[in-house]
Amino acid sequence: MLTSTGSRGLYKAPVCKGLLLVLGGMTVMLTLLPQYQHLFVYNLQHQVWRLLCGRVVCLDLKDSFCSSLLIYNFRIFERRFGTRKFASFLLGTWCLSVLMDFLLAQAFQFLFDYEVEELPAGLLAPVFSLFVPFYLSIPRMPVTQVLGHVHITNKSLVYVVGLQVSPCSAAVSECASISGGLYYSDVLLLHRFLFVPAWLSRVGRVLVEPLFSSSQPSSETPLGMGATLDIQRQQRMDLLDQQLLLAQYHEARSSTRQQPQAGLLQWTRLFPSLRLRGQNRPPVQPRPQAHTQPPQLEPSPVAEEQVALLVEMGFSRIDALEALRASNNDINMATNSLLQH
Repeated sequence: MLTSTGSRGLYKAPVCKGLLLVLGGMTVMLTLLPQYQHLFVYNLQHQVWRLLCGRVVCLDLKDSFCSSLLIYNFRIFERRFGTRKFASFLLGTWCLSVLMDFLLAQAFQFLFDYEVEELPAGLLAPVFSLFVPFYLSIPRMPVTQVLGHVHITNKSLVYVVGLQVSPCSAAVSECASISGGLYYSDVLLLHRFLFVPAWLSRVGRVLVEPLFSSSQPSSETPLGMGATLDIQRQQRMDLLDQQLLLAQYHEARSSTRQQPQAGLLQWTRLFPSLRLRGQNRPPVQPRPQAHTQPPQLEPSPVAEEQVALLVEMGFSRIDALEALRASNNDINMATNSLLQH
């Protein structure tokens, strides 16, 4: 389920790739050199350099691992928003979360007479702020049920990973969620002054993006342009998996509608004879009907606006057309199908 945002790796996501490589490498380096960890402690005692360094590198290996998984899962937003807008979101939520952390420390001191000096270090705030667009814009697709009542969706495992951070990071995560909601909704008109300038984006595109950019996946190469046999076989397998996913989705919806009782015990499973009782009856002879030619249903044309929207999200045009045809031009179902592969 962590691959619900696509299987094209880090293509068109240089910011996410840079965060994974640089921050993960620094975490490993500080683990091997613990004498330098005090330089990256997130301290609120009005030291700007500690404030900057402490909000970059995770000192806890578990928090670093969970953050890396979430960054890889949220790379779909860099493809959907664009690199500059995605970097502006991270910058804006990073700055807002600093203010939220100071307000949290002051609230603890006022209510409980407890002075908060240190908070969990790392890039937790921008990462957890991405849960806001993840909750609001990524459609939820049911996968299975537990005990007949608890629904497991394609987004459940992502929330479980987010809950694996240390208990001390829970307060920072809540501040990050509030910051993400404020910046995403633009209630305070934060987009006007908390953004990455255009000149800085051009400099990063020239100097930094070639270092962290990923090549185009070979699965998006057209079949008529020298594709190998392995690529053709992989494309056919992807198409079959896509059709199987849609078939399972329709079967799950029809089974939930035709379920006779919603209880923990399914009597048809305990007593197979009840389920097979109708099969022992003699077959009913069908009535003769006039030979009428059933009407041929032509597939509805694919809207070019929906194809362009899926292409802007990072999918190829061929995959977008196939997904829209398979889902009968349902943009949500087509997006779910593409995100699962």
